[in-house]
Amino acid sequence: MVGRLEGRVAIVTGGGQGIGAAISERFAQEGARVVIAQRTEHTAERQAQAIRDAGGEAIAVPTDVARREDLERLVERTVEAFGPPTTLVNNAGIAVFGDPLTLTPEQWQRCFSVDLDAAWWASQAVLPHLIAAGGGCIINIASVHSFHIIPGCFPYPVAKHGLIGLTRALAAEYGARGVRVNAICPGYIETGNVREYFETFPDPAAERMRVGGLHVVGRIGEPVEVAGPAVFLASDEASFIHGESLMVDGGMSVILNGHGIPFVPGIGPSGVTSGLDTSRSDRA
Repeated sequence: MVGRLEGRVAIVTGGGQGIGAAISERFAQEGARVVIAQRTEHTAERQAQAIRDAGGEAIAVPTDVARREDLERLVERTVEAFGPPTTLVNNAGIAVFGDPLTLTPEQWQRCFSVDLDAAWWASQAVLPHLIAAGGGCIINIASVHSFHIIPGCFPYPVAKHGLIGLTRALAAEYGARGVRVNAICPGYIETGNVREYFETFPDPAAERMRVGGLHVVGRIGEPVEVAGPAVFLASDEASFIHGESLMVDGGMSVILNGHGIPFVPGIGPSGVTSGLDTSRSDRA
């Protein structure tokens, strides 16, 4: 059903790689004009060019989502290039896992600035345009960590629980004005960082098989498998869906709810260890 997002103007944070790249590509295929916000300029521009080469419309805007002024400038640039935004995907994120007693204030702040504050700041900058237009949508890319506490992953799940709270609160505040706010909660997704994680093991294939077994489908997911649900939530087909959290995790949460899963301390379902400090789109 090509054209489900025809006429939309979509901002995708972390849209230059991983899950964000898949979302920006699918949105463009469905007719949206896409603004790719990425901390690394060449990564954003490479994805925007790929979309343009395929016949879509896209621009790249270098953005550090941990800086509120960058997000305000991102929305201003969107209006200048394509007109008021109609769709926001808060996808950029950072994995910070550590011991609560040794976690530094800087690590805590960085986690919340990128994983929670940025989603609010971007939403606050976009909401006036959505309200003025009489509708639009915000999609927050959350995580299985938004509903499950896994030892060794602090404080990431605290921020992700907060992101679900933000999703529901904004849905309640603005649903009557035509603004839909929902979340997608991925599990392990095949991205560059996850592949690098597998390579740290003596037998990468064996570790990949072990991780695949944490899902009822017996494998990890592909970025496009998150992009498809994002297209649905951004489309008119989801017009009656407000404040919901869609699990896109290959059934991992089913196992977690029923039995629990032994995770390697400090390694969450994204396979990303603590200490990585990039605004990106390739984590759970």
